Amino acid sequence: MNIFRLAGDMTHLASVLVLLLKIHTIKSCAGVSLKTQELYAMVFATRYLDIFTDFISLYNTVMKLIFLWSSFSIVWYMRSHKVVRRSYDKDQDTFRHYFLLLPCLILAIFINEKFTFKEVMWTFSLYLEAVAILPQLVLLQRTRNIDNLTGQYIFLLGAYRALYILNWIYRYFTEPHYVHWLPWISGLLQTLLYGDFFYYYFLSWKNNKKLQLPA
Repeated sequence: MNIFRLAGDMTHLASVLVLLLKIHTIKSCAGVSLKTQELYAMVFATRYLDIFTDFISLYNTVMKLIFLWSSFSIVWYMRSHKVVRRSYDKDQDTFRHYFLLLPCLILAIFINEKFTFKEVMWTFSLYLEAVAILPQLVLLQRTRNIDNLTGQYIFLLGAYRALYILNWIYRYFTEPHYVHWLPWISGLLQTLLYGDFFYYYFLSWKNNKKLQLPA
């Protein structure tokens, strides 16, 4: 494992911990899209189908369990916790996220590296992860004012994917025959979706002002 992959994993883990910290300690999910969290739960559920059949390493298994547990915990908090669910802004979080599932599934069936159930589901998770952030970005655009923890969560989530791109570039130049077009293209698309947010995040950090997206 190279430094970019490790940094990407730790950044991804940090993003989840930041969001859980906000929800658990503040008892609020204001500014967080339940639609995006449901999509991420589905991403991890379909990506890690091999968790009980293929052992790679203890690190790999632990990380998979953490992301599965955390994603479903966040969804449970936002849907069922008697205090947290009251802060969920259902009226603003209206992106029809279920419409993303069928196109991703169709693409996975026809464009994959190997036509087996686990491989199709793994490919589906790649495509779905690439667009899972859309409901969250739409919600941020509507609410405009973003609290610090939510802003840090989105930034870390985008940074994780950017670090993975560096990991792929590093492996391409250091490992023979390392070519995986599907993760590369979906990962690049996912990173590009964060472009506008990154710009205003760094602008607010530079000017020491509260993060606010334009109308």
